[in-house]
Amino acid sequence: MLFSSIFYLWVFLPTVLIINALLNVIPFSSNRIRVRAKNTFLLISSLIFYAWGGIGYLGLMIFVILINYFAGLLMESGRTNRKTVFVLAIILNLATLFYFKYFNLLIHSTEAILGKEKGAFGLPEVILPIGISFYIFQAMSYTIDLYRGKTTLQRNLPDFALYVSLFPQLIAGPIVIYNDIKDEIEDRSVSGDDMLYGIRRFCIGLGKKVIIANALAEAADGIWNIVSEDPTKIGAGVAWFGMIAYSFQIFYDFSGYSDMAIGLGRMFGFHFKENFDCPYISGSIREFWRRWHISLSSWFRDYVYIPLGGSRVKKSRIYINLLIVFLLTGIWHGANYTFFVWGLIHGVLIVIERICSGSKSKLRIPAFIGHIYTMLAVMIAWVFFRSDSISIAGKYISRLFAFGTYPNTVLNFCSMRIVIALVAAVVIMGIFKKPYEKFNVKYKDNKALSWVQYILLMLMLIYCIIQIVSGTYNPFIYFQF
Repeated sequence: MLFSSIFYLWVFLPTVLIINALLNVIPFSSNRIRVRAKNTFLLISSLIFYAWGGIGYLGLMIFVILINYFAGLLMESGRTNRKTVFVLAIILNLATLFYFKYFNLLIHSTEAILGKEKGAFGLPEVILPIGISFYIFQAMSYTIDLYRGKTTLQRNLPDFALYVSLFPQLIAGPIVIYNDIKDEIEDRSVSGDDMLYGIRRFCIGLGKKVIIANALAEAADGIWNIVSEDPTKIGAGVAWFGMIAYSFQIFYDFSGYSDMAIGLGRMFGFHFKENFDCPYISGSIREFWRRWHISLSSWFRDYVYIPLGGSRVKKSRIYINLLIVFLLTGIWHGANYTFFVWGLIHGVLIVIERICSGSKSKLRIPAFIGHIYTMLAVMIAWVFFRSDSISIAGKYISRLFAFGTYPNTVLNFCSMRIVIALVAAVVIMGIFKKPYEKFNVKYKDNKALSWVQYILLMLMLIYCIIQIVSGTYNPFIYFQF
């Protein structure tokens, strides 16, 4: 179920919000019973939300929940070997992720190595369940933290299931660590300011997704389709336009979803951490990864990089650890060699930056040069991320330097909607780095400006609904991960 779908906006979300609000005001014999009722209702809502896209994989998510829940109970029972239970739980989690995400690639690669045609083994294609990478990583973080003694056992199965399946961030993040919301699972409240902030944040995220990302997706997808069929039809101008369009599309698509998830969480009393912090203003790849998909980079830092030794080992080992982390980051995104290359590019550049910053000379470059280098590196890496194969990515990059006259020009891919989206993307990035902060004026602080912000947000929401109703292109990039 898409956040930017009519059914979600007009039926599912209002129904869940209304019933949740009623549970806040209905007299219960104790607050504990009230919390149990709210948690049970949110769990049922989350399971319905996930089952909407295909009920067959609901059982898979429940399986992951049970693995980690019972692993926690066994580790804390004192009657089993903690390490054995922990290792088995991690193996089961990773095996589940591997089968559904990478089994097809393994089979196709084996067929290619043996010189056989695709499908020669006669095995059915494994369909990737939505959001499996997110909820497995989230469940694993609980098990790892429990084993390390960094969190406490959750004995209530419905509450643990709610943590893993909570619908605002279930299928595209941000990845939420159990410690961050365990107190709010036990007890939470929603103030008027929380509700207003959540609504504002959701509307801004929806606007980023529908107004900017969807429009840019039309241009980017059109250009990539041509390159896949016949790259000689486009030249440098179109190739650069497509690369820039996709770079903005993926940011506004994913950060828009994160904004909506954070806003929804606040409406239900949960405080999710930020997932983006203006990544395109970065002056290095290292800085970029401190600002981009923060929940994922933090996950790999805490559960892979630091256990490998982090920065406490000798320099050569640090570089190897960094490459491992970024190769895994790439592979996490999908079962395609293009993601491996994308992760390798970022890993190699971070190693080079670390070497340069650690040298005696400490090479210093002007800030604007660092920004240009970072944006070029990030955008070229996005070409591999977006392409269906390394071959197509290579063809696309070659078109960035194909100067001359070609059948397709930038004008072939421009409409008023796409131009407005691109201008809005640049303006927001340059002026309103964090629009959710700019549109967070409280009524008591400035009545006039508060009314202006609500009018603007209402107009944006109406425009988004019109676009959705009209059936405009509405993909979500990170649903495939």
